[in-house]
Amino acid sequence: MSSTKRIIDLGPGLALAALVTLAAWGAERLEIHVLGNPFVDALVFAILLGTALHTGFGLHARARAGVHFASKSLLELAIVLLGASISFGTIEQAGLRLIVVVALVVLLSLVISYALSRLLGLPDKLATLVACGNSICGNSAIVAAAPVIDARPEDVASSISFTAALGILMVLLLPLCVTVLGLNQWQYGVTAGLTVYAVPQVLAATHAIGAASVQIGTVVKLMRVLMLGPVVILLGLWSGRSNGRRPALRDMLPWFIVGFVMLMCLRTLQLIPAAALAPLHTASTMLTILSMAALGLSVDLRSVMTAGGRVLAAGTLSLVALGGLSAVALKLI
Repeated sequence: MSSTKRIIDLGPGLALAALVTLAAWGAERLEIHVLGNPFVDALVFAILLGTALHTGFGLHARARAGVHFASKSLLELAIVLLGASISFGTIEQAGLRLIVVVALVVLLSLVISYALSRLLGLPDKLATLVACGNSICGNSAIVAAAPVIDARPEDVASSISFTAALGILMVLLLPLCVTVLGLNQWQYGVTAGLTVYAVPQVLAATHAIGAASVQIGTVVKLMRVLMLGPVVILLGLWSGRSNGRRPALRDMLPWFIVGFVMLMCLRTLQLIPAAALAPLHTASTMLTILSMAALGLSVDLRSVMTAGGRVLAAGTLSLVALGGLSAVALKLI
């Protein structure tokens, strides 16, 4: 396929996804201007707007190629760039015991969340996405795991919807634990890092409690994010075997996870110029929003709603289980 023909094929879908992205970014800016904080971030707005467009007006055949490209290839590139924002050194400073406990909490949460989702009748791949989103880092874990297990756009949209709803509730309600449970700043920071989905949400949930909570909460959250690479590799291996075939290396170790880890290593070795860190983070964020807009444009809301209640129930019960695991972790650290 010539470059010109490829541009013609991808252009309409990419342009449509870009328009949804700009609208989502504008909605987040307006939210910050009016409310002071982005309680619903642009990523979620992009999915909602894209899904609303597809559900209300359908998706023209000419836009499908570009939408598919944005929802897969651009998403994988965004995951690679995300690696530049994480350093192994930050994790190492936390100490071996904390590292081990956080890893155990993530692994146990994955198993429990998956089991609860299956008991509630969710399909295998959707249950896997719910477990990854709940246990690791919300939307980022879902979008990283989805291509590895070949999840449907409907499954991705459903699982991200639950992380959006529960993530907001966690930020608003978690600070009550300081009073109700009598937690000090360090204990609350660990709890927030183990239970809140996204790094910005951890900052929002800990900022009002104190600087110590912000610091330990961010470190613990980054440790959870670091589990993403190993978990995705295991998912690739498991997915290959469950399909009755010998998994290829690209399934066990997708190129975007290799790139993610390589950029983490470069960041750790301080080989990425400081001036490049902010642009790389911005590029990763915008590509993620663009890919989520495309994902929304791939989804008919009517098919998502058939599993919506069960997904929310699975996410809620999984979050309660994660809270229990976090309480045990506080005793062990």
